[in-house]
Amino acid sequence: MQLFIIATALFGITSAAFSPYPEQSNRPQAAYERNARILAYNSDVKEDSYSFNYETENGIKAEEQGREVEGIEAQGAFQYTGDDGQIYSVTYTAGQGGVQAQGAHLPVPPPTPEAILKALEQNARDEAAGIIDDGQYNPAKYGGAPSANTFVPQQNFARAQAGFRQPYKF
Repeated sequence: MQLFIIATALFGITSAAFSPYPEQSNRPQAAYERNARILAYNSDVKEDSYSFNYETENGIKAEEQGREVEGIEAQGAFQYTGDDGQIYSVTYTAGQGGVQAQGAHLPVPPPTPEAILKALEQNARDEAAGIIDDGQYNPAKYGGAPSANTFVPQQNFARAQAGFRQPYKF
């Protein structure tokens, strides 16, 4: 099933260039893409793995290899010529961790701020020392027991009276 999804996605990417919509007919590459021939196509599907590659006359190239390992793990690449005449290339891996695509034209996240890196390092040191912060407020961490003015939530249940049903317990 996953192989079908991957193959369908790649077919959609390559066929998007051949869209018959009139607003795309003004693109510089449109006329060339409509009549582009397939120059090469290879496919090898086995019980637990697959691979394919193809190349079209207008410069679209793609290849992918995958294997079954608790799902499908795949890696591949594709390239195409943009309307600006530049060749765009993307390499990717896909598996349980999702899809990680890389390409010179793809945006990259900004660097992690130094304060966040320090906090992550401190968290790792604390965990290694057996200090686990479960996110709940612990008065002992901040100077001891709660004072008399500190709000301490209490569970209040309605009292059952004779002839009435028992209170809900959550």
